[in-house]
Amino acid sequence: MRFQLQPVFLVLGILLTLLSAALLIPAAVDFHHDNPTWAPFLETSMISCIIGLGLVFSTRGIPKSLNIRQAFLMTVSAWIVISAIAALPLLWSGAVPHYTDAYFEAISGVTTTGATVIPDLDHVSFGILVWRGMLQWMGGLGIIVMAVAILPMLNIGGMQLFKVEAFDTAEKILPRATQISSALTFVFIFFTALCAFCYLLAGMDIGDALVHSMSTVATGGFSTRNNSMGEFENPAIDIITIIFMILGSLPFLLYVRMMTIDKWSLVRDSQVRVFFSMLASFIFLAWLFQTINGSNEGWDRVLKAAFNITSIMTGTGYASDDYTQWGAPATVLFFFVAFCGGCAGSTSCGIKIFRFQVLFQDLRQHVNRIVYPNGIFIKRYNGKPLSDKVSVAVMSLFFVYIATFAVVAVLLSFTGLDFITAVSTSASMVSNVGPGLGSMVGPAGNFVELTDTAKWISSAAMITGRLEFFAVFVLFMPSFWRK
Repeated sequence: MRFQLQPVFLVLGILLTLLSAALLIPAAVDFHHDNPTWAPFLETSMISCIIGLGLVFSTRGIPKSLNIRQAFLMTVSAWIVISAIAALPLLWSGAVPHYTDAYFEAISGVTTTGATVIPDLDHVSFGILVWRGMLQWMGGLGIIVMAVAILPMLNIGGMQLFKVEAFDTAEKILPRATQISSALTFVFIFFTALCAFCYLLAGMDIGDALVHSMSTVATGGFSTRNNSMGEFENPAIDIITIIFMILGSLPFLLYVRMMTIDKWSLVRDSQVRVFFSMLASFIFLAWLFQTINGSNEGWDRVLKAAFNITSIMTGTGYASDDYTQWGAPATVLFFFVAFCGGCAGSTSCGIKIFRFQVLFQDLRQHVNRIVYPNGIFIKRYNGKPLSDKVSVAVMSLFFVYIATFAVVAVLLSFTGLDFITAVSTSASMVSNVGPGLGSMVGPAGNFVELTDTAKWISSAAMITGRLEFFAVFVLFMPSFWRK
């Protein structure tokens, strides 16, 4: 049976057509502010529309369902192609000098990584800032839908635990899959609007509030200021950011359950409880390390610990303080926190909390079998038995995660980066966190000094980590393209 590409082209055509409509928003913003950069957005919109409609019309009449192989290809292609088009206005507006930088910035936005190569955000047009926020917002929403509809179907990294039966049968949370997608989108829009309103009340102007609300709920981290959230020096803004970063890192499907079936879904979910336990523990350690080092004082010490730990753990990447000045133990803590991530089915990145839970259950079962060879021990997640297939999938992803991190770090070191910068940049890109450590980048730093080779390696790492590795690596297997 020949591999059919038409359904993939159809989906890409629809997405590019929607992207062309989205590009009109920053075009209108810059036109309103009399910035000449409205023209690149309009030109890119026309290009995206022509390509998108061409793909849609050329694939009329084909079956609209996707098999598993087509779903793999569509998932990876969508992120690559959308980023390639979304990069054009960044280049043509002069915000970045080369397409390499533009693609890095676009892929960082779409994958909600938040790493930037724009050296001076304070002096780019507001349309560019809006577009960066929109890329993260659209990428965050896309990740949620993918985590609910695509990854469980592909059985990637144990995501089959979260398979929604409504995507196969007409029952459970809502009658139809389209209603689930609509409900997820509604929750995402509601949180974004509420976050923007809270930012306004806290003292942000309307532009900063809109852009930051999009990147906060998407746990992306793109800011309108060079110093990120540290520019505002406003405790109320920091608290609002912490709340919405956390909301963006919890399973959005549980919000839908709260609206339709069980208002206590979040409280009952073991992944959510473990997430808050780990977050509280890391915040305490960050506060302790500041106390030992003499960094900050009183309530400010607690707020700085809570803000920056939440930002890194959720993969948002905002910074309100230079935590590398809190002492070596704090720096090591933030490095490892970057790998953790939030909950499955959220906008957050990283390994995800449920995988740590699965590994813990595997470890406990193994230890119990050593101590009690004749005993029967059943692994459970959220009160339900865990299958060995899930355990194998999770352990496989852990291995691939660490292996990819190591390979990317080695490749980056070959481009001339020192050890600390190469390792931290690799962790940042693979985990889609944004900030790095080392000589070139920092908590509120910039990746503009990386070589073009390092930027392309980083771009590949961002999309690989965001799509949970296997969705990308499987495309390089010859058997994937055969029958």
